[in-house]
Amino acid sequence: MPAARRPGLTIVDDVLVERVLRAVELVPRGKVVTYGDIAELVGIGPRLVGQIMGTWGSGVPWWRVVNASGDLPDVHLTRAREEWVLEAIEIKPSGKGCRLRRHHADLELLGQAWELAVAGLPAVPQK
Repeated sequence: MPAARRPGLTIVDDVLVERVLRAVELVPRGKVVTYGDIAELVGIGPRLVGQIMGTWGSGVPWWRVVNASGDLPDVHLTRAREEWVLEAIEIKPSGKGCRLRRHHADLELLGQAWELAVAGLPAVPQK
């Protein structure tokens, strides 16, 4: 995949995509994280995590990555709810998302696992 660049954004290349997707793959079943959690781990912004997930995230458990309120866009909710039920992730009464606080992954453990998972990859390209 060729590198893509927008003003003010980090270069999106194979390495950055792989670092984000590996982080998502490590979120345990029955747990969720926010776009911001993944962003902090990888060293990029949450919107860029969303862009990467929207473009390349279909092969990873994307339903485990939600916004800071535990919500997902309406277009993804039907499928996400199915996965949340299978993983015993409680859905909010509004139906717009999940109970983030109850199901938030341990970020320290996730970070340790991610460091091992990306040890052989180059660092994130910067602006």
